[in-house]
Amino acid sequence: MMRRKSSDEPLSPEAARLKAMRLLGRREHSARELASKLRQGGAEAELTTEVVESMTENGWQSDPRFAASRIQNRIAQGFGPIRISAELRVAGLPDALIREAMEAAECDWTVLCVETYQRKYRQPPADRAERQRRYNHLASRGFTGEQIRAAFEGGDEGEAD
Repeated sequence: MMRRKSSDEPLSPEAARLKAMRLLGRREHSARELASKLRQGGAEAELTTEVVESMTENGWQSDPRFAASRIQNRIAQGFGPIRISAELRVAGLPDALIREAMEAAECDWTVLCVETYQRKYRQPPADRAERQRRYNHLASRGFTGEQIRAAFEGGDEGEAD
């Protein structure tokens, strides 16, 4: 394993390539994430660009594959479309790719919201304050108001406001 000798010494091209391969071996990364981690590890900007382009050309790094992987992972964790899209934007993916990947996921977001709600809450909310806390929880997970209302209707078994 090649470790940097000094924090002032930049990564060599070989060390940068090995670091990128190790990172990609653990999980998918967007091109922006990979470049950021290489720069944090001491690679110079020009070398970072070269290494990321090389990884992409060789098929080791792929933004569409990263998006699909991240979406499936976050769906499995019970996160909604707003939160997942925001995370992909932060990772540096263009909006067109995000839309395409979200559509390809073929997730019924309302059903996911209902399942997430029912998994966390076994009993109907005791009062309006509890209902608001539950609403806020689902909203923070990235579900829309419409999806959350459907979860309350499905989760509360027709309980009226």
